[in-house]
Amino acid sequence: MNRLEILRFALRGLLANKMRSALTTLGILIGVAAVILLVAVGEGSSQSIQKNIQRLGANTLTISPSFTGGGGGRGGPAGGGQNTGPRTQARQLTLADAEALADKAAAPSVASVSPVVTAGSATATYEAASHGIGQLVGTYPSYFEAMNRQVARGTYFFNDDVLAARKVMVLGTTVAEELFGDLDPVGRQVSVSGVPFTVVGVLKESGSTGMQDADDVALAPLPAVQQSLTGFGSLGSIVVRATGASATATAQAEVTAILNQRHGVTGTAAADYRILNQATLQETVSAATGTFTVLLGAVAAISLLVGGIGITNIMLVTVTERTREIGIRKAIGAPRGAILGQFLMEATLLSLVGGLSGVLVAFAGTRFTIAGIEPVLVPSSVVLALGVSVGIGLFFGSYPANRAAKLRPIQALRHE
Repeated sequence: MNRLEILRFALRGLLANKMRSALTTLGILIGVAAVILLVAVGEGSSQSIQKNIQRLGANTLTISPSFTGGGGGRGGPAGGGQNTGPRTQARQLTLADAEALADKAAAPSVASVSPVVTAGSATATYEAASHGIGQLVGTYPSYFEAMNRQVARGTYFFNDDVLAARKVMVLGTTVAEELFGDLDPVGRQVSVSGVPFTVVGVLKESGSTGMQDADDVALAPLPAVQQSLTGFGSLGSIVVRATGASATATAQAEVTAILNQRHGVTGTAAADYRILNQATLQETVSAATGTFTVLLGAVAAISLLVGGIGITNIMLVTVTERTREIGIRKAIGAPRGAILGQFLMEATLLSLVGGLSGVLVAFAGTRFTIAGIEPVLVPSSVVLALGVSVGIGLFFGSYPANRAAKLRPIQALRHE
C-alpha cells in the first residue's frame, strides 16, 4: 500500500465522522490561534512601550527629587544608583541646580538643561469650551528638542519669551481639539485657571499609551507658569539632554557629581534625587516585556496540549469503533505499517487542519486592536505554533495508531 492509498483511507475515515473531526480540529485551532495572538499582543505592547521611550530620546536624563533616600540610574551615588547608606535630608531641585548643570566647564557632555514645573490641576477655557489639561508644563524651549516634541502648526516659544515671562502657550492635539474643534488655535487666547495665555503653536500628535494621553498637554515658559499658577518654589524635575547617545553615561556621571556637591551628598550618604536614564529604562523594559511575551505564549500553549489530549481520546474511540474493519484489512493482507500509517495520518491531518485554521484566525485577529494594543504578528510564533500542532498530532496519535497496528486479526474479527 503506497502513501497515496494511506492518505485516501485516512481521509475516508475522518470524513465518516465529520462532526467529531471538526470538534477535534477546533481544539487545535483554538490552541494555535491563542499562542499566535497572545505573542502578537505581547510584541505589540513591547513595541508600543519602546516607541514611547524612544520619543524621549536615548540621550535624555530626567532628574527628579527622591523622598526615599535612594538615587536613580545605575551603579551607586556616582551613577545615580540605589544606595543603602544613611539618608540625607531631602532637598528640592531648584533653578540654581539647573543653571549649575548647564555649566559647560563642569558638564561638557550636557547639551541642554530644561527645568520643569508642572501645575497640579489647570482648566483651560475658550469661549464656551472648557477642558481640564492633563499636564500643564512650565519649562524652557530646549525641552521641545530634549523630549522630541515637534510642532505641527505655529511655532515654539523662545528664550525671549522666557526672559520676558510672556504668557504664551503650545498645546497638545487633545487640548486643541477639545477647546477649538476645527478652528485654528494659533493666535487665539485661552484662559488657564483665570489667566490669559496666547496660543502660539500646536504639537504633533504623539498618541496614547493605555490610560495616559500624551497629547493632553500644554507647555508654556517657566516664569509665566510660576508667576501665574505654581509660584516660585522648587522644580518638579530637570530634563538634561546629552551631546549624543554615546555620551549619556558620561553626562549622567557629570550631573551626579554636580548635584552631589550642591546637595552635600558625600561618602555613603544616599542621594536626595534620582536620575532616570532613558537608555537604561529601554533595556529594562525590553527584558521585562520579552519575559511577559514568553509567559503569554506559554500559557496559551497549554490549550495546545489540551487539544493534543483530545486527539488521543478521539483516535482511541475511532480505533475501538473500527476494530472489526482493522481485522478484515489485516486478514486480507494489509501490513502493520499500513494500519499504523493510516491512523497516524488521520491524527496528523486533524492537527494540521486545525493548525492552519488557527493561523488564519490569528492572522485575522491581529487586524484588530486588542485592549488598546495593536498586535504585531511574529513570524517565528506562526512557524512554531504550526510545527508544534503537527508534532502534537504525531505524538498523541502514535499510541492509538500503535494500538490499532498491534491488533491480531482473529481478535479483531471477533470484536462486536
